[in-house]
Amino acid sequence: MTARQQWAIVGVVVALMAGGLFTASRFLSEELAPVNVGSKAPVFVAATLDDKPATKTLKDYKGDVVLLNVWATTCGPCRIEMPSIDSLYQHYKSQGFKVVAISTDPPGMTQAIRDFAKEYNLSFDILYDSVSAINPQYQIYGYPYSFIISRDGVIHKKWIGPDNWNSSENRKLIEQMLATSQ
Repeated sequence: MTARQQWAIVGVVVALMAGGLFTASRFLSEELAPVNVGSKAPVFVAATLDDKPATKTLKDYKGDVVLLNVWATTCGPCRIEMPSIDSLYQHYKSQGFKVVAISTDPPGMTQAIRDFAKEYNLSFDILYDSVSAINPQYQIYGYPYSFIISRDGVIHKKWIGPDNWNSSENRKLIEQMLATSQ
């Protein structure tokens, strides 16, 4: 085998490895960069429920401590936890705490989401992501899924399933984050 043939083989191997790394980074991005406590929260895009919906992103909440809750109107556990989320919000909203609840119901469910919010008398921001784009961004595979995000955009708590968000443990976490991230 000549030197030229050897270099050709090396070139093919390098090209195959580069192609494999590119493919892995595209299709395995969730496994390569998991969304966990300590990681930066990915940017989301969702719409308000207004008659003329506006787009909101995580950047709209920069400087606030955020409880991001991803849910759907058909989710029974979501219904269970919503009152405690609103209680927590009512207690800390004047201190820079925001709740952003993003519904991932299918297209055409705007009125059902509004009715849900009215039924539970929810006072925090409820947004709509009808294409569920947030699910792969935040690696969400069920509902409810919640994240507490600091003022600088770092995830401090990740919770799968319903929780009593107004519990003393969650209040303590919110108080610590409000006090230390000003």
